[in-house]
Amino acid sequence: MSSEFKKLAGSFIAPSIIVAMMFAVKIYEVVAHISLADYGIFPRHVDGLRGIFFIPFLHADWEHLLSNAAPMLFCGAALFYFYREIAWKVLLIVYLSSGLWLWLGGRESFHIGASNIVYGLAAFLFLSGIIRKNTSLIAVSLLIVFLYGSMIWGLLPILQKVSWEGHLFGTFAGILCAIAFRKEGLQREKYEWEDEHDEENNELNNDTDEKSPKDSPLKIIYTYKKTEEENHGS
Repeated sequence: MSSEFKKLAGSFIAPSIIVAMMFAVKIYEVVAHISLADYGIFPRHVDGLRGIFFIPFLHADWEHLLSNAAPMLFCGAALFYFYREIAWKVLLIVYLSSGLWLWLGGRESFHIGASNIVYGLAAFLFLSGIIRKNTSLIAVSLLIVFLYGSMIWGLLPILQKVSWEGHLFGTFAGILCAIAFRKEGLQREKYEWEDEHDEENNELNNDTDEKSPKDSPLKIIYTYKKTEEENHGS
């Protein structure tokens, strides 16, 4: 088994566990004939704080669940594959910060679903690739636009039953992570001609330093010339 295959397979572990828990909760609701929506985020109510931790595992129905499961699996795997060094930090920050902001600024209603995390991961993957200017990461950014570009409509208060605030706060969290961690992980490739250019600049700077006035053997001699008045007076 090649190391590349191991890396690819390993990138699916965390998002697969999250998706499995999403399905497990929904199956439990169906079998027990109950709804756990009350465990979602209810903004500005103390009891609603617990929803920050439970929200990604609660879904209204199977359609809601499936619409979040696929992008969670894809975006999560992309995060752990291309940004393995910072993947857990990004995931946890998006998870907790978007939930907290939703509790502070959302409508007074129960908010459920993993879409706040999905939006956060998609925003991070898109913007991070653009910032880093890495060919592989830019390809991921373009793929995100192609697959989930229509998600932008979810940021607008169009449908009453859709938590557009969760989408918005998740997007903000992903953007902030992309900016905060822009110098960590995979960066832009440096081409040979750039290395040669840097070497030439270094050589030029060294030559300039060697020929600096401080080390120069040249001397400056000032000549004092008397004025006509001084000549008359002498």
